[in-house]
Amino acid sequence: MAMTFDMRATVAVARWWWTFVLRGALAIAFGVVAFLAPGLGIGVLVGVFAAYAIIDGVASLIAGVSGRGTDRNWWLELLEGIVGVVAGVFAIVFPGIAAEALVLVIAAWSIVTGVVEIVTAIRLREQIKGEGWLALAGVASILFGVVLILFPGAGALSLVWLIGSFAFVFGAFLVLLGLRLRGVDEAARRDAAHDHGR
Repeated sequence: MAMTFDMRATVAVARWWWTFVLRGALAIAFGVVAFLAPGLGIGVLVGVFAAYAIIDGVASLIAGVSGRGTDRNWWLELLEGIVGVVAGVFAIVFPGIAAEALVLVIAAWSIVTGVVEIVTAIRLREQIKGEGWLALAGVASILFGVVLILFPGAGALSLVWLIGSFAFVFGAFLVLLGLRLRGVDEAARRDAAHDHGR
């Protein structure tokens, strides 16, 4: 019974594979912007981070609400979404706060996101291959948050490059997981069509 429920939950998560790809693509784009235009300064980076955190948070909220009926851990996605939206709104509403305070907000968001990604990966590990990409994204996110907490006063350029590197790696892991989930979703649809055709 538990295995059936877990498989159903995995198929439900796989149905939303595109949200992982979207989140990953946005993170990669954010990282590219950080690397190509570091001279724009921390202010522009804050704006880009705010937009990314809000969009990523909304995608997580959609996934959480959509999985409410089939996924017993739907609230984790909901929590990740709320934290993302709050962090993004905070960055928009208080753009003039000290850089170190903003760094701590980004660090907290990163650590919470990482923990949720790892818990989700553990939940998926018996159902699909490739869940390791999500776990790696979570580990990268937590490490990034810890580094920001340990070195909040790093120079603006170093901070831009650090955030850009994290976003690129995190995004790549999410895209890879999303593509793996797409395969699971396509297989589930084929099985459903086959069963229906009998």
